[in-house]
Amino acid sequence: MAEKKVPFKITDVPKELTAEFRKYTDGPEIEFVRVGLEKYRFPAGFREECVKVYNMELRPDDIFVVTFPKSGTTWTQELVWLIGNNFNYDSAAEKLLKERFPFLEYAMMTRNPKIEEWTRARMQVSPGIAEGILKKLTTSVVDVLNTTPSPRFIKTHLPFSLLPPHLLDTSKVVYVARDPRDVAVSYFHHCKLFKLVNFHGEFRIFWKMFLKDEFDWCPYFPHVKEAWAKRHHPNMLFLFYEELNKDLPAAVRRVAKFMNKPATEEQVQRLCRHLHIDNFRKNKSVNAEDLQDLGLANKTEHFIRKGKSGGWRDYFDEEMTRQAERWIEDNLRDTDLRFPTKD
Repeated sequence: MAEKKVPFKITDVPKELTAEFRKYTDGPEIEFVRVGLEKYRFPAGFREECVKVYNMELRPDDIFVVTFPKSGTTWTQELVWLIGNNFNYDSAAEKLLKERFPFLEYAMMTRNPKIEEWTRARMQVSPGIAEGILKKLTTSVVDVLNTTPSPRFIKTHLPFSLLPPHLLDTSKVVYVARDPRDVAVSYFHHCKLFKLVNFHGEFRIFWKMFLKDEFDWCPYFPHVKEAWAKRHHPNMLFLFYEELNKDLPAAVRRVAKFMNKPATEEQVQRLCRHLHIDNFRKNKSVNAEDLQDLGLANKTEHFIRKGKSGGWRDYFDEEMTRQAERWIEDNLRDTDLRFPTKD
């Protein structure tokens, strides 16, 4: 049997290039890599996991939700899962979303001796339970998916260039994009929430580092433009977070049609109530309270936050706003991609 490989180049990030990142984070000191032509940034654990991901066996009834982090991923996952499972709210409440809709590349962030030691020391449970949790956290999601019955629901933040090459020819993909300024604000709070990063700088510092692609899955624009180029494929549904936010019932109908799962108006309205931010924030299946209870996330932050568009205005001063406008203009110059937002 031929050895499985990947067609993209992976290079180590010299430690001196992560000095600023380490200055403002309290997680374990690990190594990072840059991947592919766009030099996407990941923990070094990606070297091993990417081979499994790129060569994973796909099924025609697989449903992928693909996003750059903090683009409305969790919201979309719950929407897609409930439509795909005939609006079974009881099952959705009984099982955590991350188990119903596993995170494809998760093991790249956890399968590392330094991270395992760090995690073991911080879990607020007995040693026996901690080892069981660690085993689950470090198991390759691809291996789990290989024994998961169909239909499989799969979340990933990977760009298309790092996913299986025949993904769209085999499976359905819902891609969600969001105004990068709102993404940056949400990512900032995400990095403050999870102790594995525990970012402790102010937003201005985070924004500067975000523009320099110093966080996982960056750079932002190549990720979105890769998906935008594939938006006309029949197995692809490209959505904007702002569209979901402005008219959720219409988005639900679009997703249901895309998944060949007709929905009645009553089902649409109930799902919209379920996904309303006030209810979603209280939903223990999706709000990461389990990680806070384990001691792996800070209780001063919330995984499900405001659920709105345009919140970046509360964080950007005039200089940052002008900088963001230039950044967006420069990156959209060669494409017809435009975000449905008001500047």
